[in-house]
Amino acid sequence: MDFAIGVRRPARRRAASAAGALFARNMAGRHTIILIQPSQNRATRTFMDFNSVSHALDGRLLYGMTGICGLYERKIRDINPMARDLTYDINDLYNFIDGLTDISALVFDRSLHAFLPYDRRWIKQEMFQHLKRLAQQ
Repeated sequence: MDFAIGVRRPARRRAASAAGALFARNMAGRHTIILIQPSQNRATRTFMDFNSVSHALDGRLLYGMTGICGLYERKIRDINPMARDLTYDINDLYNFIDGLTDISALVFDRSLHAFLPYDRRWIKQEMFQHLKRLAQQ
């Protein structure tokens, strides 16, 4: 994809706008579990538990950590700890996601009373839509 959505984040995040809050409400209740394996070592397999899809992409984890964007931002900060602002585009984020050995999502569907599995491609599509909404705010 040749989409250029840039994300510039200050060291501290700002409160979500009304549009972001509306999206969060629409995605609320869609309990989401991200399954991730950062490296070839099977011992690196882990999961992250979120209240919604939007939280899994960019929000707060139930126990205080951040979503997929937060993982990427942590990686950037590890590389350059003196950076005050983080700047990256969707391709940087896609490269991070593609660089993971494995990543998938389980999203709860109330009508089925079950978790539905989604792959890396779906996560990238949802991430694009999420960041597009943020850029329009």
